[in-house]
Amino acid sequence: MKRPVVITSLLVLLSGLFAGCSNSASTNQPAADSTQQSQPAPSQPAATQILHMNASEPETLDSGMSNDVISGAFIRSLYDSLVRLDKDGKPVNSVASDIKLSDDKKVYTFTLRASKWSNGDPVTANDFAFAWLRVLNPKTASGSAYKYYPIKNARAFFEGKAKAEDVGIKVLDEKTLQVTLENPTPYFLTLATFYYPVNQKVVEANPDWAKKPETIVTNGPFKLANWEHKNKIELAKNDQYWDKDVVKLDEIEFSMIEDTNTELELFNSGELDWAGGPISGLPADAIGPLRDEGKLQTMERATNYYLLFQTEKPPFTNAKIRKAFAYAINRKDIADNIGQAGQTPLMGFVPLSASLKPDGYFKDNDGETAKQLLAEGMRELNLAKLPEITYLYNTSDLNKKIAEALQAQWKQVLGVDVKLLNKELKVMFDDQEHGKYMISRTGWTGDYNDSVNFLELMMEKYSSNNSTFWHNERYVELVKKAYAEPDEAKRNQYLVEAESILMEEMPVTGVYSSVNSWVQNDKVKGITVDPLGYIDFKWGYKEQ
Repeated sequence: MKRPVVITSLLVLLSGLFAGCSNSASTNQPAADSTQQSQPAPSQPAATQILHMNASEPETLDSGMSNDVISGAFIRSLYDSLVRLDKDGKPVNSVASDIKLSDDKKVYTFTLRASKWSNGDPVTANDFAFAWLRVLNPKTASGSAYKYYPIKNARAFFEGKAKAEDVGIKVLDEKTLQVTLENPTPYFLTLATFYYPVNQKVVEANPDWAKKPETIVTNGPFKLANWEHKNKIELAKNDQYWDKDVVKLDEIEFSMIEDTNTELELFNSGELDWAGGPISGLPADAIGPLRDEGKLQTMERATNYYLLFQTEKPPFTNAKIRKAFAYAINRKDIADNIGQAGQTPLMGFVPLSASLKPDGYFKDNDGETAKQLLAEGMRELNLAKLPEITYLYNTSDLNKKIAEALQAQWKQVLGVDVKLLNKELKVMFDDQEHGKYMISRTGWTGDYNDSVNFLELMMEKYSSNNSTFWHNERYVELVKKAYAEPDEAKRNQYLVEAESILMEEMPVTGVYSSVNSWVQNDKVKGITVDPLGYIDFKWGYKEQ
């Protein structure tokens, strides 16, 4: 979700942080009803249905402002949209009881079922329209606005080139919402799972409405019961939720433990029911033993772990020098010996689940070419010696080990000493957005499993999704053509050409395609981790 994915622990990249379903799971057809996806009730449920988890501090619980995986996990528990992803990553009806699609596949008509906010107010079509237009309003400056761009005039409104009434979001009546798209969009219903409503009355009455349990109003399977910043968050079952009968968990208690070794110890002692992904991580040194013991659960996710180059800061103003540092990386070594959970080396930008060129655009660990490019780039910049090079990463055992591996590889191949800078996640994000770095790490979890969802990150020169400050007009043109192209073969050509430009100029370079890795209590059932990489507690429960 976006701000690139966070990898606070094993893999969660928030900033990004810390989404995929397959393309076949994203459909233009009306979704199935989510009640059909409900897990069967346990025959002998535990007397007390309390789930103990660990997670980092969410950046926000405002569904319109969320752009990272950690916040997204909480928001998915607190809110419900018209459709929801099932365990296979397929969109199923949720607040929408019926969805009709026009013959030209551009107009969706959603009929809402009777449902309520946690304060008892009815959820209406206007709550959705208000929420979506709020995200798109340029005054809001939400980092989630891009998710709505398939909607007619959504991008134009966000860019100040159209009015709110021009956007293809129309309230036909209290229970009917009509959405018109720019073009037929096969993955629209998957995207719509992120289009949450907000209670207009509550939002307009208090700008800090989403910061406290006493003021936040939500419509999902759970409600916020307690939030002690940097300590814990507690969710409680929402008795106003339309599908409350399938929600078996009474409470979810989230600790906020940054150290992955401590998290695993608490899991082993029975104090936590789950440790690791998608919203936390495992110690890098524990992955192999847990795998060998048969305890490790893994699932491929639509997430790339990648590096940023600050293209306005010498020497990374030079594409050859950026490519030299990219080619010098031994990705297989990092995936096999540090990741150890099935990560796949990435010689492109788009993760393998969505890639149109899975073999990539260059060779892994191409030291000779890297040395040649570095020498050429330094000559072009008239540099006899490189300035001090720094690598910025956020605190986690995994990130530290990858940083140290990169440092050693760059020294061995290029003869360059790279200084490692370790900062807390929010500080790292802030430094990236303000260009206060040379090389840094991040990641992206897709909102849908398609190349364009990753390539569109690099379209705008200055944005929270592109902290490299790189821009290429031909690249932007190709991605925009892909948005509108109905012919799949031509669309794929545009996307491959766009990624080729990205890899030729190398403002970013992939390290690996990620997986989710975790361990869970055998008594915990029904929690879904979908192929995009998102976790959903709606159907979870604990056996006795």
